[in-house]
Amino acid sequence: MGYEIVRFEGEVDEELICPICSGVMEEPLQAPQCEHAFCASCIQEWLTRQPTCPVDRSPITFNQLKPAPRILRNLLSRLQIACDNAVYGCTAIVKLDALPSHLQECEHNPKKPVQCQEGCGLVIPKDELKEHNCVRELRSLVSSHQQKMAEMQSEIIESKLQLNEQKREIQLLKELMRSMRVSNPRIREIQASMENEDVIRWVASLQAARVTRWGGMISTPDAVLQAVIKRALIDSGCPTHIVNELMENAHERRWPNGLSTLETRQLNRRQYENYVAKRIPGKQAVVVMYCENQHMPDDLIIEPGLVMIFAHGVE
Repeated sequence: MGYEIVRFEGEVDEELICPICSGVMEEPLQAPQCEHAFCASCIQEWLTRQPTCPVDRSPITFNQLKPAPRILRNLLSRLQIACDNAVYGCTAIVKLDALPSHLQECEHNPKKPVQCQEGCGLVIPKDELKEHNCVRELRSLVSSHQQKMAEMQSEIIESKLQLNEQKREIQLLKELMRSMRVSNPRIREIQASMENEDVIRWVASLQAARVTRWGGMISTPDAVLQAVIKRALIDSGCPTHIVNELMENAHERRWPNGLSTLETRQLNRRQYENYVAKRIPGKQAVVVMYCENQHMPDDLIIEPGLVMIFAHGVE
C-alpha cells in the first residue's frame, strides 16, 4: 500500500500515484512493456488474482516487473511527508527517503525500543512501558531460558547416545577386522593404519602440557590412582586398543632404561624439557606419545607412549 496523499506538503504529481491504491507509490515497480508503475505490494497482490496490467490489461507476471526508473524514484524521494507518528505529537516534515531513519529515532514513536529504568534493564517498546512489570518479565525470561536449557540438555543426551552407538559400531567393526587379519595380510595392514590414525587424532585433540616440577613425578602409582587416570584417558577419547598398554607404561617397571630408576631419571633430567607432552584432561598427569617424540633418545621413549603422573606441577 502506498502513502496517503494528505500526509504530503504541496501537490503530488499524478505520475507518482499508484493506480491500484491511489496513494503515493511505495517501493515502485514498473511493467516491462507499457511501463506503468505501481506499489510493489499492490501489484504483487493484484497479480495473484489476474496476470494483467491494472491500467491497460496487457499480460504480465510478477517476475517480469522491474524497478521503476531513477527519475521516478528521485521525484518520490524529494517529496516532503509528515511523520507516521503525527497522531502521537510528532510535527516533523521530512523527505520521503529520510522517513525510515527518522522513524527509528523519533521520540514520538510508540514502538521505539527503550530500556526499563526500574531495575530489570530489559529493552521494551515505549508504549508497553506503563504496563511493564519487572518481576513478571524476569520470571518469564528465566522460564524461557530454563526451557531452552532443558531442550539443550535433551539434545546433548541424545547426541551422546548416538555417539556411543557409533563408537560401539566402530568397535565391532574393528573387532571384526582383527578376527579377519589372521587369514588376510591386507586386512592387517588396513587395521594397523586405522588404529594409527585414531591415535594421531586423539593426541591432536589433547591440550599441550607444561611440566614445571619434574621432581613431583609419581613413578609407582597405586591401583586406585591408576584406575582414576585410566578413566580419564577413556573419557578423553583415547583409542581402546592402547588404553591398557598406556596404563602399564604408567609404572617405572615398564619405563625405558633412561627412566627406569631414580638414578637414571636424575641423570637424564635435563632432557625432560624436550618432551612433547599432552595433558590428560582434569588430572595432574600427561601422556608422552611415541608419535610426537621420535626426536627423543631411544632410552627415554617407548611405544605407544608413556603416562606420567605428578603430585603437582602440570600446567
